[in-house]
Amino acid sequence: MNPYPLKRLIDLNMAGYTTLFASADLIQQSMFRRKRGNELIDWSQTARVALVGFCFHANFNYHWLKGLERMLPGGEFRRVSGKVVLDQLVGAPATISVFFIGLSVLENKEDPLEDWKEKFWTSYKALNFSLVPPVVRTVFVGGASLVWTVFLCHLRQQKDYKHREPRFQSRVPTEGREMDLYSPGS
Repeated sequence: MNPYPLKRLIDLNMAGYTTLFASADLIQQSMFRRKRGNELIDWSQTARVALVGFCFHANFNYHWLKGLERMLPGGEFRRVSGKVVLDQLVGAPATISVFFIGLSVLENKEDPLEDWKEKFWTSYKALNFSLVPPVVRTVFVGGASLVWTVFLCHLRQQKDYKHREPRFQSRVPTEGREMDLYSPGS
């Protein structure tokens, strides 16, 4: 009998991915906001990232990796190659799409597809399918997702930061009062 019934594994996966995604956003904010002189944490941003991890990534990765192993069991070169190809053609685009589109929807962006159209995914999957035993692949993918999500959160914040902040700002006196002049970021 399996000591970890399906329900428990999914629950653990959901808790894990929620924590990983929130951690990734917090790491990204603590690393890169200091460089901009802003040490405050945007907790609503962290909650949105965690929600995307909870609602989609945990379930998708659990079932996707399990399904790939069922379709192409084992670690022989041909099977690993098949898993990598399928994952890059189906899994990676799905997860990246949901990350960017999901966050854009949660942020009420005017065009939820804008960020999604600008991003791409790099591969670590060959290592996962060739060297990592099937029983710990979800944990490995979770760890890699933590690192990747830090990067994605950073990309999102950089783009949003450029659109929110002026490039330069100066105060110019005009007939006894000051007026702000600025050039919006592009």
